[in-house]
Amino acid sequence: MHLAVDASPLLLRSAGVKNYLYHWIAALRQSGHPHRVSPFPLLDRIGDLTHEQSTLSSWQTLPRIALLLGSNYGPGWLNRLLNHRADVFHATNQVHHPVPGMALTATLHDMTCWLMPELHTPANVAADQRFASQIAARADGLIAVSENTRQDAIRLLGLPPDKVVTIHSGVDPRFFAATSADADALRTRLQLTKPFLLNLGTVEPRKNLDTLLDAWTQLRRDDYELVIAGPMGWAAGATARRIQSGLPGVRYLGYVAEADLPALTKAAAVFVYPSLYEGFGFPVAQAMACGVPVVTSNTSCLPEITGEGALHVDPRSPAELAIALDRLLDSPMLRSALGAAGQLRARTCFQWAECAAKSWRFFERYQRS
Repeated sequence: MHLAVDASPLLLRSAGVKNYLYHWIAALRQSGHPHRVSPFPLLDRIGDLTHEQSTLSSWQTLPRIALLLGSNYGPGWLNRLLNHRADVFHATNQVHHPVPGMALTATLHDMTCWLMPELHTPANVAADQRFASQIAARADGLIAVSENTRQDAIRLLGLPPDKVVTIHSGVDPRFFAATSADADALRTRLQLTKPFLLNLGTVEPRKNLDTLLDAWTQLRRDDYELVIAGPMGWAAGATARRIQSGLPGVRYLGYVAEADLPALTKAAAVFVYPSLYEGFGFPVAQAMACGVPVVTSNTSCLPEITGEGALHVDPRSPAELAIALDRLLDSPMLRSALGAAGQLRARTCFQWAECAAKSWRFFERYQRS
């Protein structure tokens, strides 16, 4: 069969969706199935993953953005720009119209624009609402990256349950392969001389870093540092000022290159992620793949993804978060047990090859005879 995938988020500054598309398309191509994947717009070579800019050079990116914008004038434009008739067109929220003559599918990543619109920009809310009405409501089938996202989408968008299939995402194999030697080399390069707790992700309201900073202040541990890594996102002002104000024991690394993330994650004593809502939670799954114990929220998909590989807390309670961290830092046995449980779960449940195999079975429903 022939699958056309909207890969235009690879041309934009993006995090989770970009990570998903980059590794998912690669896994679909490597799966061994006799199927063809055509990333749109003209993205057969998708470059190197970076969240801060396009995976392609500027001169390669700009004409493809123009093609994307042109396609949104109407479904006929998109059909012409694809240059061929695929069996299935898999859309993102960057595309405004289904393609005539092709089955329509899409991936549902999270429902925060409905559940917590105040945690998103108005532009993001509008884009997701358009995606829901123009794409999700008209799709032949939908993939949800977690069962929690599936249930939220069915409830909030009024989708027929049999239209939405849960297929968990995978984790970049480099996180499974990260070694203690890799971690030691990165510690030396970044001058991370103390053992540390790590938080990784874009600094924005949904990631709930103010609660983490409040918990850290209550914790008062001189034997550890809190390391925060990730770019500044929207509405980061007050939180950014706190992170960069010189709070005792807090170090902000800013954006860390994708190639360094496995070693940085492996180097952490504990991964802490009190996000208010996640659709899948790549940073948490990556920490589990590294065998690093996790403290995360008891909300949204996070208990589903982590299983027995994490301690779960109320993300709105600094005191509860501080108690969980203190308990973990004081117990090497608990850290070891959580790390091993998380790594086993990640190896069992979050492999891109398995995600691709399930995705192809999903798409084969819509193959033209």
